[in-house]
Amino acid sequence: MATNITWHPSLTRAERTTYRQQRGLTIWFTGLSASGKSTIATALEQHLLHLGLSAYRLDGDNVRFGLNKDLGFSEKDRNENIRRIAEVAKLFADSCTIAITSFISPYRKDRLVARELHAAVNPAHPDDEPLPFIEVFVDIPLEVAEQRDPKGLYKKAREGKIPEFTGISAPYEAPENAEIVIRSHEESVEDAVRRIVEYLDSRGLLGVGKAEGKVGN
Repeated sequence: MATNITWHPSLTRAERTTYRQQRGLTIWFTGLSASGKSTIATALEQHLLHLGLSAYRLDGDNVRFGLNKDLGFSEKDRNENIRRIAEVAKLFADSCTIAITSFISPYRKDRLVARELHAAVNPAHPDDEPLPFIEVFVDIPLEVAEQRDPKGLYKKAREGKIPEFTGISAPYEAPENAEIVIRSHEESVEDAVRRIVEYLDSRGLLGVGKAEGKVGN
């Protein structure tokens, strides 16, 4: 760990929010592979941009082409994968962007670390409000995920070709208190996006007049 470093303070979160006219936050999608996380996250990003909000999606596969290309799928590497993404999401949220993450993130302790990171006090600006962290659990039965299996990963995992595959040979620890639970095998992508937007609006996280657009427009 680096020791000869000094934190350089910037604008307070309140100042940045005032200038940007938008609150930053992180929407953290979690769920099994093929649960529909990325599909819903992509539609949500598009809808928020349509409303004139700054939003950016961080996808589990995409970040492994760059930022996390040195990581595998052992428990240790999964821990580090989520730690890095949590730090990046916090930076986006701190810049008054809505960060949307779509990761299996199978371990409760790692998701808790991400949540606590967003709530942590900045010693340079101790009066800053915590960054909102919204956990969205895309909950589908394992057998439904296997039936979907668009990448053929479950089939390979069952054949022993993919070790430590979540839901088959590695655990998935479902959230116990997610802010939003979506059962993507029972509701449409549009309905899922609508529910998320309505939740954000109910908490005053979208800004005045920002949530008046309709999903699908």
